[in-house]
Amino acid sequence: MRVLVTGGAGFIGSHVVEALTAHGHEPVVYDVRSDPGDDVRDPVAVARALDGVDAVCHQAAMVGLGNGVADAAEYVSHNDGGTAVLVAAMAEAGVRRLVLAGSMVVYGEGRYACPVHGVVRPGPRAAADLDAGRFEPLCPSCGAELAPGLVAEDAPVDPRNVYATTKLAQEHLAAAWARVTGGAAVSLRYHNVYGPRMPRDTPYAGVASFFRSSLARGEAPRVFEDGRQRRDFVHVRDVADANAAALEAEAPAGVMTAYNTGSGEPHTVGEMARALASASGGPEPVVTGEYRLGDVRHVTADSARLRAELGWKPRVGFEEGMTEFARAGMRGA
Repeated sequence: MRVLVTGGAGFIGSHVVEALTAHGHEPVVYDVRSDPGDDVRDPVAVARALDGVDAVCHQAAMVGLGNGVADAAEYVSHNDGGTAVLVAAMAEAGVRRLVLAGSMVVYGEGRYACPVHGVVRPGPRAAADLDAGRFEPLCPSCGAELAPGLVAEDAPVDPRNVYATTKLAQEHLAAAWARVTGGAAVSLRYHNVYGPRMPRDTPYAGVASFFRSSLARGEAPRVFEDGRQRRDFVHVRDVADANAAALEAEAPAGVMTAYNTGSGEPHTVGEMARALASASGGPEPVVTGEYRLGDVRHVTADSARLRAELGWKPRVGFEEGMTEFARAGMRGA
């Protein structure tokens, strides 16, 4: 299969290219890093790149929480405008298979259970509570403490920042393309991806990158809130393998199917910081109590659907992956 990989020179995209090659496919890299003319928002360039292509693996995106709403237009231009150009060109070119780099951020907060009211969806956390160090969301009905659990693909979506909103819009565009063309679309909702070649020293990098960069400078990682926020850290090679599995699977025509893509093993941000510090021989993390408005407290994946329907499973464990990442090379933005 000849596969156009947008963002194929980036962190995740470069690993996807390697995974596709290992599976016997022919990846075609489309990335402004390797060719400034490869802008996914350019209809002429995208149409040219789709010539002779069997499928598209769409990794190109502007990522990270960003700066509130100040960069909203830039996010929408890159993520939603680029995806709109891409699916329109695919429809014209007759390319009928799309795998999209989705994100768990579309859920907002994860899954919570109240001992009285069962499964509930707490609203955004108030700045006053965060300032006071009250980080855990409470039951919106009775104020009781909540137990976090695994979120499944059928959970209601609730994007809580600009980036999250654009990732959900990408899914809607992919679904609209599938309905109109009869194509098969898959969105892999990545959880917290980490690993070799992760970008460093950029405001749009993930928390693992920030910690790793601090340790490389001999500085202690600075952990926000109380460090007990739960995430699912999934290794980039496992994510790349999930992309290969999604491209090779018999996906239903005319619809978009979403799959959580995580390790299935929740860990706290503090645990991740300590694991990186230990593996690199660096200073112990510092828990700051600081926060970013728009961050969610707990969100971890139920990836059972991906395992059951596509036969995928993660192969890199948390300790192994963090030890490798602590010693691996990183890249600039």
